[in-house]
Amino acid sequence: MGRPCKSPISLEATPYYHCVSRCVRRAFLCGRDERTGRCFEHRRQWIEDRLLELVGVSALDFCAYAVMSNHYHVVLHINAAQAEAWTLREVVDRWHQLCKGSPLSQRFTRNEALNPAELVRLEEVATEWRARLMDISWFMRMLNESIARQANREDGCTGRFWEGRFKSQALLDERALAAYMAYVDLNPIRAKMTDRPETSDHTSIQRRIAAARDGKQPQRLFPFASNP
Repeated sequence: MGRPCKSPISLEATPYYHCVSRCVRRAFLCGRDERTGRCFEHRRQWIEDRLLELVGVSALDFCAYAVMSNHYHVVLHINAAQAEAWTLREVVDRWHQLCKGSPLSQRFTRNEALNPAELVRLEEVATEWRARLMDISWFMRMLNESIARQANREDGCTGRFWEGRFKSQALLDERALAAYMAYVDLNPIRAKMTDRPETSDHTSIQRRIAAARDGKQPQRLFPFASNP
């Protein structure tokens, strides 16, 4: 079963969530704007690249994703066990792939000696970073802010790019997870962007099909428990 889209994210309830973020502008996030003739198709790659970058650093796994014309869908799994198992070094290194960190963390990565008080302070900061690296709200913010900056720069304008806060749906059992993964995977077909999942670019299902043909699990996607 699912939970209403505006309900808070709760790891105690479920580690699985379906999230949607929609562009606020009349002009397309991706695709082609028939009014102006401008093509924004290249922005699909922006979003997919950023999604995969963030998943590679964070403690979140992709179950499914699809980049549409004016919005995108992701089904995420919060991997709390992975985040808790990271050492201090791993947390700092992952955080530095996305942000500058702090003067203390920069010294730590350069293997400079920290006194006990400094090490305690770094541990405190790293605890916050560890929590953020498994937080869906932080993940979506990092994704949307970077895409908004790129799009605004390309469009030569400023202001809001996304339609408020993203919407999230808690997926409380395996039936809900399977249903929403299918919903996301088939979205481009329903939108008549393609007629087959294997030709559905910038989607998780295309990656899963390509990997399954070689008898493998796809990289950067949460693996199925049995034969893919």
